[in-house]
Order: sequence, then C-alpha cells, then structure tokens
Amino acid sequence: MARCAGIEPCTLIMDLEGTDGRERGEDDTAFEKQSALFALAVSDIVLINMWCHDIGREQAANKPLLKTVFQVMMRLFSPRKTTLMFVIRDKTRTPLENLEPVLREDIQKIWDSVPKPQAHMETPLSEFFNVEVVALSSFEEKEELFKEQVASLRQRFYHSVAPGGLAGDRRGVVPASGFSFSAHEIWKVIKENKDLDLPAHKVMVATVRCEEIANEKYSSFAANEEWCELEAAVQSGPISSFGKKLSSILETCLSGYDGEVLYFDEGVRSAKRKQLEDKLLQLVQPAFQSMLGHIRSGTLDKFKDAFDKALSGGEGFSSAAHHCSKFYMNLFDEACADAVIEQANWDMSKARDKFQRDIDAHIASVRAAKLGELTAIFEAKLNESLSGPVEALLDGANNETWPAIRKLLRCETESAISGFSDALYGFDMDEETKEKMLASLENYAKGVVEAKAREESGRVLMRMKDRFTSLFSHDSDSMPRVWTGKEDIRGITKLARSASLKLLSVMAAIRLDDETDNIESTLTLALVDSPSNAATNRSITNHDPLASSTWEQVPSSKTLITPVQCKSLWRQFKSETEYSVTQAISAQEANKRNNNWLPPPWAIAAMMVLGFNEFMTLLRNPLYLGFIFIGYLLIKALWVQLDISGEFRNGALPGLISLSTKFLPTVMNLLKKLAEEGQIPATNNNPQRNPVRASMNHQNGVSTSEISSTASSGVTSSGNGTEYSSPRKEE
Repeated sequence: MARCAGIEPCTLIMDLEGTDGRERGEDDTAFEKQSALFALAVSDIVLINMWCHDIGREQAANKPLLKTVFQVMMRLFSPRKTTLMFVIRDKTRTPLENLEPVLREDIQKIWDSVPKPQAHMETPLSEFFNVEVVALSSFEEKEELFKEQVASLRQRFYHSVAPGGLAGDRRGVVPASGFSFSAHEIWKVIKENKDLDLPAHKVMVATVRCEEIANEKYSSFAANEEWCELEAAVQSGPISSFGKKLSSILETCLSGYDGEVLYFDEGVRSAKRKQLEDKLLQLVQPAFQSMLGHIRSGTLDKFKDAFDKALSGGEGFSSAAHHCSKFYMNLFDEACADAVIEQANWDMSKARDKFQRDIDAHIASVRAAKLGELTAIFEAKLNESLSGPVEALLDGANNETWPAIRKLLRCETESAISGFSDALYGFDMDEETKEKMLASLENYAKGVVEAKAREESGRVLMRMKDRFTSLFSHDSDSMPRVWTGKEDIRGITKLARSASLKLLSVMAAIRLDDETDNIESTLTLALVDSPSNAATNRSITNHDPLASSTWEQVPSSKTLITPVQCKSLWRQFKSETEYSVTQAISAQEANKRNNNWLPPPWAIAAMMVLGFNEFMTLLRNPLYLGFIFIGYLLIKALWVQLDISGEFRNGALPGLISLSTKFLPTVMNLLKKLAEEGQIPATNNNPQRNPVRASMNHQNGVSTSEISSTASSGVTSSGNGTEYSSPRKEE
C-alpha cells in the first residue's frame, strides 16, 4: 500500500495478489475471495486485470469470484457505490468496441443470476456498481504505446472523487482518520467468515471514533475550571445568569465535538452528539436542580415575609394571599427563565407546580393558624362569659335556673357567632366550611355549659349542705339564728331540706332543649314526703321510683345524676346534716333551762314556811337588811363581771375552770376600785371638782351611780385615765 505520487486529492493504492497467486496455499479460493471482498469493502475503485484472450471464459474471466462479490453486495440494505474498472491486458487487434459489450454482457448475466433479497429484486446493477472497461497494449511488444495508455489512465485518477470523476458518486465514505480502524475490523470479519455489511463497518468506524471524541469532550468538560467553579458556587447559593454561563460552556464543548467529527457518518455523529449532550446535561442537572432549589426557597421566604407584613398591615387574608401569590409566582418564573439552559429542553412546569404547592401549603397553614387563633379567642370569650354565670345560676338553683341558663347561652352564642362570622369574611371560604365552623362554635358554647353543669354536679352534695346550713342556721335577714326555744325546728329543717332537694333536682339533668320532665316531683315523692305516704305509694306502685339508672323523658346523654345516685346522695346528705339539727334541738333545750332561774313552786312554798322566822328577824332588825343588800350588790357585780351564765353555757366543767382563773382578779379589781373611790373627798367647798370628776367618769364610760353601786360597772378610772377591766367572754 502506498500513496500515489502527484495525484490529488490524496489517493492510496493497494496492490493485492490477485487470482492464482502462490501465496494462497492449498485453499485455491479462500484467500482469493477474502482479498476480493477486502478490496471491495475498503476501496472506491477496484481495478481488475483481465487478459484479453480470457474474455468469454468462465474461470479465467473470474466469473465465480464476481458472482460471490455480487452476492455479498446484495446483502447490503444500503449499497455502497463502487467503481469496477476492468483493465484488459495485452489487447489484440480486436477493437475495444467489440470486447467491451461482451464483457458488460457477461457481468450483467452474473448480476441477473445472483439470488436477490426481496428489497432488491428489481434493483439494477448500476445502483451498486459503476462498470468501466479500459484496454492496455502489450508491454513487451508495444512498450511506448503501453506507457502512453498507462499515463492516460493515470490522468483519470486526478480528482477522481470529484463530481464526474471515477468515484464521483461514491457513498458510505470512511474518513481518513478512521481508515486504519475500519480496514482492521473489515479484515477481522472476513477472516472469521462472517457475513459482511459494508455500510455497518462504516457506521462502526464512525461509532467508535465519535464515541472516543465524545468521551474526550465529556472528560474535558468535567475538568473545565469554569464549570467546576460554577458547580461549587451553586451549592452555597443562587448565581446570577446561571443559565447563560452554563449554556456557553456547554456550547463550547459541543462545538469542539462537531468540528472533530465533521467527516464521519452524519447519522452516527448526530446520535453520538445527542448522547454526549445527554451525558453533559445529566452531569449539570444536579447543579441546575440546586439552582432551582435556591430560587424556590429564596422566593418562598420572600413570599412568607411579604405575606406576614401584608396581614400585619391590616390587609384582608384573601386579598393578601392573592396579591402576594401572583407577584411571587411571576418572580419565580423570571428567576427560572434566567437559570434555563439553552441545550436542555427540560420541563419547568413541575418546578413551578411544586412552588405553587409550597405557596398554597403556606397559605393553608397560615389560614389554619389564623382561624385557630380566632376560634380560640371566641371560645375563650364564650368560656369566660358562660362559666362564671352558669356556676352562679346553678349555685342558686331554683325553678328559673335552666330557663336563665338557656337565655344566657342563646344571647352569648348569638353574639359570639355574629362576631366570628364577621371575622371569617376576609378568609374567602366557601359557605359550607363557614357554616361548619359556626356550628362548631355553637356546639362549643353548649359544651361549656354542659361541662360546667357536670362539674357542678360533682359538687352537688357540698352545695346541698351549704344551702341547708345557710337556711337552717340563718334567719330571713341572713342573721345567725339563736335557738331561744321559740323556733319551729321541724319546720325550719323541712324548709332547708326542701331547698336542698330543689338544688338536687335542678342538678340532676341538663335542660338546654326547653323540655319538661318530672325529676323534681319524683324526688319529692320519694324523698321528702312522709314515710307513711312513701310506704303507701310503694305499696301501690310496687316499686321504688328511684330504683333506676335513667330518668323518664331524659336521655342518658343529658343525665348528670341518676335516680340511684340521687337516692344515695340524699341519704348521705341527711346523715351529715342530722348533727346540725340535733345540735339545734340541744341548744334550744339548754336555752330553756338557762332562762328558767326560779325554783319549782313547791320549793318556793317550802322556803316560805321554813324561813318565816328568819324573815321576821330581818324585819325586826333593819341592819341585817343593809348587810344583805350590800352582799347582793357584791354578788351581782361578780355575776356580771364573771359572766357566769355565759361561762356555763359551754358546760359545767369548762365553766368552773374558766371561773377559777377569773375569780381572784375580778375580786381584786372591785376592791381596788372601792379603795380609789374612798380616797376622793366628798366636800361641798370645792364645787369645781365634782364636774371634773363627773366628766372624767363619763369620759371613761363610768357613771356616778355605777361607781356607788359597783354592781353593773366593768370599768374603773384612775387619775391618769388608765382603764382596767375584768376578764369577760365575748359572744
């Protein structure tokens, strides 16, 4: 193989052994066919030397070889146009015009006899081959003429690939840079006796070389300093003009590839370019996604801030959501357009939809938070406006308690729902959702009342005892009741218990639906009526009206205290209030005894009969009467000062102990007072002292008569105004 000297463009010539060469070995046809196929596969022009006298012969004219070549070519789906130049050597006197038709006729017969695939049944020979016939004279006999004919033939190889040249209509051209690889692979296939697909070898060469070039460009791009800096920078934050910068780097890489594969098969280089482009886009896609993530997160943060400021500024929720959402969606679209890579046809709708979902999710979360705050505010108002009043109404339970609670509930609920409905106006929600929220608030109000009622029902026993104590221990003026012996304890007890039973009946069930029930009458009949009536009723009805876990006409969900629980509570209430009644009766009897100081009439009569002599003695000697009177006064003063009746009111032993500690100080106080009074001169020569003294006495709360008698005074005055008092128990 050598380069033809002086022939343009560059032309390589390959000299094969030809047929009947000694190098073929024992196989007469194997190498012959292999070399022929190899020449056909790699050459644009195949020169076939043929002796002039072999024209018309079978073997000598290489007809079997040509038939094999044609059969191989017929297997090609995309035929490779090759020029077959038959060179007739040692031309005789027979004119070329006579030889050429014979040769062409033989070739056409070979073509017609070759079995053809369905796709080429009607394909002419000219579609696969250009047939040229030239003749050369004998070198031995006509050397000069031979050289002239060879020189003429040589001239036909100048610009042979140009239009009109010998190979001007060639197809399936392999670039020079891929010729070595192509020839190697073709010979390898021939040696392995595989079927040939000559265009596939051209494609194979283009595939290998284009793939190598593509890999080189990919590696070059991956190591590109500008790309590496861009990739590192995008990890930490957004980059301005990201799309333009990356598109420029990609375009430079792809342009370099296009320049190096310009002469390879167009289909292959386009396919490999697409693969290279896909690999490059796959390489840059993480950076692009990072850029989109920065755009999305940054724009979303800006949206959140703007949305919060709009709401804080008093703008309506729906209006703020609409305006902010529209503005920042446009801002996101602009930022994405700046990040778009020209070579990538990536769909941005998914990123946009995700950002829209993020905005919608934030709006929904803020709406839920705002609605939760509004709901909590109105629920707190309802709780404040209902809990205290309901507790107070239940504490003072009477026939008007539940009507008053219903009225309170209705007024407060209507007020809260009206305010809540106005507050929901700016949230642009559908009527169904709004109605559900208003209904939920209304149910909450009912729940507050029911919860408070259930809470109070748990303290009903304490409430009953408090009411009983209030009515039993205080009179109609709310003053503490003193059991003097004139009060009707039975009637007061019945009144107090009836009031407590009223409280129990009110607390037994929730009555928010304005429906009547017979709870009070059932409790009164079973618990307050006389035992005889109750026994009669039980004998008639043959059952206890409270022996049940439900009330008539009252659903279990509205029941606070069941009949059985009411009976148990009433029994416990009576047992715990029985002591107060017993104490009242005891106090009344003690008061009666304390107020009756006179002895019995028979004792008075006995004293008059037995003390007649002593009485007459006192009448005869008035001095005894004076001593008796003075003793009476002293005893009276001690009685008042010591408060003997009050001390013994708590019992005899406590009274004696208290009197024993107070007796001596009280006696000493009286004696001191008498001594001080005896030191004051009673003379009429200094009349000014009496008013002063009287004034002092009155200032200290002691009258002249009180000092003289010393019976009813509990205070004595000294010259310096100091007060002294005997111990006295206060009530």
